[in-house]
Amino acid sequence: MIPVAERRRLVVRGVVQGVGFRPFVAGLARELRLGGYCGNDDSGVFLEIEGAAADLDEFTRRLRDDAPPLAVLVDVATAPRMPRGEDDFRIVESHHADGARTLVPPDVATCADCLRELNDPADRRYRHPFVNCTHCGPRYTVITDLPYDRPATTMARFPLCPSCAREYTDPTDRRYHAQPICCPDCGPRIFAVRDGRRIDGDAEVLATVQAALAAGDIVAVKGLGGFHLVCDATNPTAVNRLRERKHRPDKPFAVMAPDVAAVGAVCLLSAAEQAVLTAPARPIVLLRARPGAAVADAVAPGLDELGVMLPYTPLHHLLFAPVPGHGNDVPRLLVATSGNLSGEPLCFRNDDALARLGGIADLFLMHDRDIAVPCEDSVVAVADGVELPLRRSRGFAPMPVLLGGAAPVVLAVGAEVKNTFCLTRQDYAFCSAHLGDMGTVESRRAFEASVAQLTALHRVTPEVVVADAHPGYATREWAERYCEDHDVELRAVQHHHAHVASLLAEHRRLGTPVLGIAFDGTGYGCDRTVWGGELLLVGTDPCDARRAGHLRSFPLPGGDVAVRTPARVALAVLREAGIEEIEDLPCVSALGAAERALVDSQLASGVGCVRTTSAGRLFDAVASVLGVRHRISYEAQAAIELEVLARTATDAAPVHSSLRGDELDWAGTLACLVAGVRLGVPAADLAAGFHRALASATVRLAARIADAAEVRTIGLTGGVFQNRLLLGMVRTMLQDRGFEVLTHRRVPPNDGGLSLGQAALGAAFARGRAVDPAGTGRAR
Repeated sequence: MIPVAERRRLVVRGVVQGVGFRPFVAGLARELRLGGYCGNDDSGVFLEIEGAAADLDEFTRRLRDDAPPLAVLVDVATAPRMPRGEDDFRIVESHHADGARTLVPPDVATCADCLRELNDPADRRYRHPFVNCTHCGPRYTVITDLPYDRPATTMARFPLCPSCAREYTDPTDRRYHAQPICCPDCGPRIFAVRDGRRIDGDAEVLATVQAALAAGDIVAVKGLGGFHLVCDATNPTAVNRLRERKHRPDKPFAVMAPDVAAVGAVCLLSAAEQAVLTAPARPIVLLRARPGAAVADAVAPGLDELGVMLPYTPLHHLLFAPVPGHGNDVPRLLVATSGNLSGEPLCFRNDDALARLGGIADLFLMHDRDIAVPCEDSVVAVADGVELPLRRSRGFAPMPVLLGGAAPVVLAVGAEVKNTFCLTRQDYAFCSAHLGDMGTVESRRAFEASVAQLTALHRVTPEVVVADAHPGYATREWAERYCEDHDVELRAVQHHHAHVASLLAEHRRLGTPVLGIAFDGTGYGCDRTVWGGELLLVGTDPCDARRAGHLRSFPLPGGDVAVRTPARVALAVLREAGIEEIEDLPCVSALGAAERALVDSQLASGVGCVRTTSAGRLFDAVASVLGVRHRISYEAQAAIELEVLARTATDAAPVHSSLRGDELDWAGTLACLVAGVRLGVPAADLAAGFHRALASATVRLAARIADAAEVRTIGLTGGVFQNRLLLGMVRTMLQDRGFEVLTHRRVPPNDGGLSLGQAALGAAFARGRAVDPAGTGRAR
């Protein structure tokens, strides 16, 4: 008996455009002898299939189980339709569907198949700098509109040649409906510029670049989302010259290695770290440097790690490959740092790069494919075998986080440093790529342009805007102006409340009672002091947070000047702890007589001081007391170097820690460290002892608060928990006490993840879960 045919309509939401999903659907339907069609629209992929019920069930199961590796299916809606008697399957034209937008796919590193073609002299794409296919290449950075089709990308200006057109329309080809498809006959071209003179021809351009790198020059290289500043990482003179020109004295540079073997020659590499390093996102991964590695000391001064990434575009791969007919030395390891002046946004347009990077780069390697969306490299670390995002950008942005239900459109403007913003649409929260610090006019312009771009891409207008409660943030000021100009509601959310909410949102645990431990450098507190060592209880209503504990406060002499001068903070905590005999300590000799007198005067009078509970500033103070770092040139430098030192300890010194009511009391800890310095205890052992003491006190206070509140879930968030030594200690101690511990996996614990928490709270407010007429959140 012939089975009765049925017909079903399916609507698939998720990352299903630009990842080979329609060709996969067509192939699966033909394999199962089903009729119908599929296509893209603004919500995702729509399809109708017709055939026997058992085959339709098999199709639906395999749609999820066998989807292409880069596809992410959020949901599949199914509805019955009347059979039409179709027995063939086809891909139809994309069309617009009112009221919905699909997800934008992230950029993907060059796949193994395309690399084989790149290196095959017999292939027509041999050494083509823009080889890509359905499974790899640019996505987010070339999209100008949705749905994701070639006319809505920056590849629209490159008409397909007949050969590429055949591949694009052939359902059996790997490049079927691959939107950035091209070849040497129809694709973009690379060129070089030196002293205003243009150099063309792929071989000549690449040979010129390799010769420049070998000579110690600095090259500005255009990548997927912007420019890198590149030089030979094994050449101390070149690296130091880059530091001088970029005005970046100490902050570590990222490096790019040609392959995993080259990474293993300079770094220790675990299986988990290799998996992250070689993932399609190709982030920068923090790896322990091998002693004596052939890398210039100035690449990462004072650190025991290197930030390493693998090539993720064909052009990057070609930088490491010999150019046929030329005898240049091939680079072994390249510095590849952001193409900007410190504090400014990333350069991503050719003319802008020539103007702004002209005083840094000796040579420019460019191409004529425009970048629609600038996007920095992502940075991750691996802590106890688990991925820890430190900067979420290329390869990850703009993948959304699912919220707990639809809400009005919310725009969360993020923090002042490591800025990202977040836009909600339906039940999605879209975090932007990393934008950086908002301290310059150029950065604020880039922020405004990015907000306009993402809202236009999703065709939404914000109905609620959320900002940090700090009245002096540039993002807060921008939000106030925007809301006034557009008659939109503004809500302010306390900084550490947003940190905890971001952690809950990424784990889809909003509404779970949790004790959030939020340790960072600076956050505007509800009492108008500087918070940064907070334990917040959040209940089933995520908008309601109560400050249940905190670090013992201390004065911060000189405000922002103290942030840049850990020795000043050291004097403050020593005085606060009642330690008066300090003349023999390294932090005292680090300050000149006039600066010392000024700090003493501020501490005595209270003028120019603000009280803080900042865990980040406590790390700074300890670093200075132990003689590690007294002045910094980049954020968290002292704390990072203290962690590096602690990792070298042979035996952690016994360091006291105590609690005082609901406070983590560091005074006894500091007294132990001062005594250890005077006794000649190795600074590394004291640094390790400090980490252990702080972790132990934190866990004891957290357990006391959580037990009293009958909460069994504890979250660790804030920039201080980028410290993997502290993170591992606290997590293990809490788990040993039977608590479920949440840590960040999708957004950074630092301020780069703050906008997600702001957006989640804004959406909860807008859904009416909480009533807060003051618009300040209910953290207290």
